[in-house]
Amino acid sequence: MAELIFFSGTMDCGKSTLALQMDHNRSARGRRGLVFTRDDRAGHGVLSSRLGLSTAAVEAAEDTDLFAFTAAALAADPEIDYVICDEAQFLSAHQVEQLAEIVDELGVDVFAFGIATDFRTRLFPGSQRLIELADEIRVMQVETLCWCGARATHNARTVGGEMVVEGEQVVVGDVTPDREVVYTVLCRRHHRARQAQGVPAPAVASA
Repeated sequence: MAELIFFSGTMDCGKSTLALQMDHNRSARGRRGLVFTRDDRAGHGVLSSRLGLSTAAVEAAEDTDLFAFTAAALAADPEIDYVICDEAQFLSAHQVEQLAEIVDELGVDVFAFGIATDFRTRLFPGSQRLIELADEIRVMQVETLCWCGARATHNARTVGGEMVVEGEQVVVGDVTPDREVVYTVLCRRHHRARQAQGVPAPAVASA
């Protein structure tokens, strides 16, 4: 029985790495599948991990009909039996419904990977619809840490070094400190405090 499974977690918890590993494991055993992604950090039509791994992927643009694309691919290659979709938070709610349709109408497993909430702690529309429709939701087990050492549960955005909680939901950035727009992960306490990095300890006067 085919299923729609949503793998979710904060940034840096290994979602893309797991997506790549799942695709590798299946293709190494002769299975065939489709890989979709959206707005990957490495560019158009690429699924990449911060560990340096990558593979070619189909770019799921705003107007891409994921069900129609998969149905056409399956007609050309009936051996396709899985779909991997990374950065699934960026999909529209309608595109997530198309993923469910792939499972129900085509009998193909769909593995979707994405973060649940944005820098404002609000659900992405794609993630919200996945939570509503998925047969199973798996929280990633790789623990990410806030700068204070506590478990990170929230994603944060800084612009010019200052944490922000308002603005467009999707803005291109990375985790690289020298970028204008930078993303990081925080515990809830420090996200609420708008403290994206530690405060230097006061200097101790020498005797």
